[in-house]
Amino acid sequence: MNNLVWFRNDLRVKDNTSLFKASKNAKRLAAIYCFDPRQFQEDQFGFKKTERFRAQFLIETVTELREHLAELNIPLYIYNEQPEDILPQLMERLQIDQLFFQEEWTSEEQEVTRKVKESCSASVTFFESYDQFLIHPEDLPYKSIEAIPNVFTQWRKKCEKNLNIREEVAIAAFPQTNYEATSTSIPTLQDLNLESFEPDHRTAFPFKGGEQQALNRIEDYFWQTKKLAVYKKTRNGLTGKNYSSKLSAWLANGSISARTIYWKIKAFEQEETKNESTYWLFFELMWRDFFKYISLKYGDQIFKIGGILEKDYDWKTNKAAKKEWINGQTKYDFVNANMKEIAATGWMSNRGRQNVASYWAKELQQDWRIGAAYFESMLIDYDVHSNYGNWMYNSGVGNDPRDRKFNIKSQAERYDSDGKFRRLWLQESLFD
Repeated sequence: MNNLVWFRNDLRVKDNTSLFKASKNAKRLAAIYCFDPRQFQEDQFGFKKTERFRAQFLIETVTELREHLAELNIPLYIYNEQPEDILPQLMERLQIDQLFFQEEWTSEEQEVTRKVKESCSASVTFFESYDQFLIHPEDLPYKSIEAIPNVFTQWRKKCEKNLNIREEVAIAAFPQTNYEATSTSIPTLQDLNLESFEPDHRTAFPFKGGEQQALNRIEDYFWQTKKLAVYKKTRNGLTGKNYSSKLSAWLANGSISARTIYWKIKAFEQEETKNESTYWLFFELMWRDFFKYISLKYGDQIFKIGGILEKDYDWKTNKAAKKEWINGQTKYDFVNANMKEIAATGWMSNRGRQNVASYWAKELQQDWRIGAAYFESMLIDYDVHSNYGNWMYNSGVGNDPRDRKFNIKSQAERYDSDGKFRRLWLQESLFD
């Protein structure tokens, strides 16, 4: 069989189900990745769907993926085109029998899948695999996706009692005759109509994209500095690279799998220490899974203004408020510092995200989807399920049974008591 792997948000060689399945019966194996131009166009709220920070991280990731595949003698064809336009041509040229790819279920991704299937030859067989979960859908302790509860704690406790995390999969290198040099090239930021930039020296995310970079980060955070052992105490931090694992960015584009991280945590617990902090990183992986299952359960409802609760709030759309929020010119210096951080770096702490979202949706009562779209555009670690899940949660239309509103002043006093973070981003000596 001549097999082709279409990479999407699974940009890794290690523990990649599609690559593993495609390698099993392949006489010939190749791979393709498309920088889909639709991902760099403006959305309904006037933001580019992917801004320069995540685009640069993606470019670095695909560069590394090409290198890792070449080590396995698998060529990677890279195009700055829509998948449905280029895949049929490549498959015809390579005489592909089977196409393997990661299954997606959100509407834009599903539409691309549908168009690809329609445009390909009827003789091609498609193999889709769910591959972005920690717990595979087939291993859930529920009879159906519809039976998954809307409250995280209920879901987590049942899953923990019946926990089944699959082992990682690996493939061997192909013969050198399988490899052919490709003339396709990775686009630059300019090719994607984005501005180049120099990284801001203040960033809490000074990392590059790529599978090896993710593994390097685990090596450093787990084994070298042993910061994993104190993660629960430091995870609400705001400055520096080590207050949290920062693994979300590599998880988001699939350059590392949740399973790999899980098994690395287990190794650390065996060899170093098992405590609340090691459990808490697993706990965060469970939150990530939960939001993916909520989006699988509710489909496009996660993008609707009423959210999964179908709440009928009186949302506003004030252009001046939007500008002030984005530019960090609100009445709260804590909100402003966080908004200036994301604008300059494409990163914001978990604590910051919750506060700026609460201010936007709960205090100003502005359309929460505008905030979600801005995060989609700017965040290096944007993940459709976590982003919209968290925004619904913070806006009172999602999975928060308590519907809380943050007291931003007390949050700032608690998490930035010395004003270090605000001074870093506002460059003011208000707290001396």
